[in-house]
Amino acid sequence: MGYKTREWRNSMRVTLDYNNMMDTFLGAQGFTQKKLSSYSAKASVAYRYVQENRGRDDLYMGWTELPYNQTEIVADILQTAKTVRNKFQNFVVLGIGGSALGPIMAFNALCHLHYNDLPRSKRKGPKFYVEDNVDPVRMRDLLDVIDPAKTCFNVISKSGATSETMTQYLIILDLLTKAGVDIKENVIFTTDEKKGNLIKISNEVGGIKSYVLPDGVGGRFSQLCPVGLLPAAVLGIDIKGLLAGAAYMDKVCSNSSMYKNPALMCATLQIAAMEDGKNIGVMMPYSDNLKFIADWYCQLWAESLGKNVTLDGTPCNVGQTPVKSLGVTDQHSQVQLYTEGPYDKVVTFLSLKKYGCEIPIPHGCENIPDVAFLGGHTMEELIQAENAATAYALTKAGRMNYTLWIPELNAFTLGQLLFLFELQTAYAGAMLNINTFNQPGVEEGKKATFALLGKAGYAEKKAELDSLPAKDPKCII
Repeated sequence: MGYKTREWRNSMRVTLDYNNMMDTFLGAQGFTQKKLSSYSAKASVAYRYVQENRGRDDLYMGWTELPYNQTEIVADILQTAKTVRNKFQNFVVLGIGGSALGPIMAFNALCHLHYNDLPRSKRKGPKFYVEDNVDPVRMRDLLDVIDPAKTCFNVISKSGATSETMTQYLIILDLLTKAGVDIKENVIFTTDEKKGNLIKISNEVGGIKSYVLPDGVGGRFSQLCPVGLLPAAVLGIDIKGLLAGAAYMDKVCSNSSMYKNPALMCATLQIAAMEDGKNIGVMMPYSDNLKFIADWYCQLWAESLGKNVTLDGTPCNVGQTPVKSLGVTDQHSQVQLYTEGPYDKVVTFLSLKKYGCEIPIPHGCENIPDVAFLGGHTMEELIQAENAATAYALTKAGRMNYTLWIPELNAFTLGQLLFLFELQTAYAGAMLNINTFNQPGVEEGKKATFALLGKAGYAEKKAELDSLPAKDPKCII
């Protein structure tokens, strides 16, 4: 494959341009070189922390080794994916959070944007769906377009106790059972290796094909393990290329100097901006294929950095609110706020140097200058010009922005982006001195849900909910 040649890999390198964060371009709103350099020591400490703890399952840093330790797993996944493609009309992921956002993101990035509408002869695999919610209408509508007996369901939950995922599973189990289908034929689990409810279920029915969600890999860091690799492989995505791209970016970022490490520089820019009052981070890809990488990034950044206590127990309340945007679409909705609203944002552009195709804009309407000037250009030229123009407009208005340049979108460059963002997040968490890899703020809502639905062991929480003051009718209008 092309990613195995050094020349090709180097030509596909994702690069960072942060000129539009500096005072040379932003004036007083930008960082001086002295200001940015003042973060060098902190950045180096963060780099060393991540390096020294690579692969530690107890710190949930097993994701750092995923580009290197999955040769046998990848081979098995590729064989299973081939079987699924030959046997089933549909492939459905049952999951939520990172178990759903990662597969959705890769599907949208590397497959035809109307993949499910293509005839089978033009698709590399079965139709693909991800059920990432428990909205009953969503489930009803899925069941209107698939035949469960002709569908492979990938159930993704480490504990097998995720209420949303297991609700989806119970519905599908009931349908398969009523149709007389042996669930071993139509279900694949991605779960813990030795414990959890899915392992129990597998043992009870005599063994369901299962893949391991490794101990040291949290859900939002799981796209490069079987959670994301199996769905990608079923879709015909080059999963070896994804992992090769991640390994390549890991090597690019193997320097403790933020001036030579793009992920470390991205983390430093965001931390410095946060400390300067820029507490909103906008992810703005200029590619419909990259639209859902913003959703994936929002979970990664928000769940990792939104914490109320440091590693030494000091109360904090840190984090930056991620916002998803899409160029050119949101130039006509959000960019007005970004250019003239509060100075509280950093915009990260994801910009393609080369799109998957070029479509020429024909000449026409020659008597209408506002239209005629477009003729003779291409749609690629137009979207790239609008990307550059938006960056210029933000910069002229003194608004911080930087660009990650992607030579073209393929499995290798997507793998680079994912690993860069994961490293960036780990570095930023280390600079904030927080636990980047837990999510205690999510647990309270889970406990309240269990109590409301009468789960055993949550009577005290139910009593707490019942003791809330009555709603004041005056506050309901």
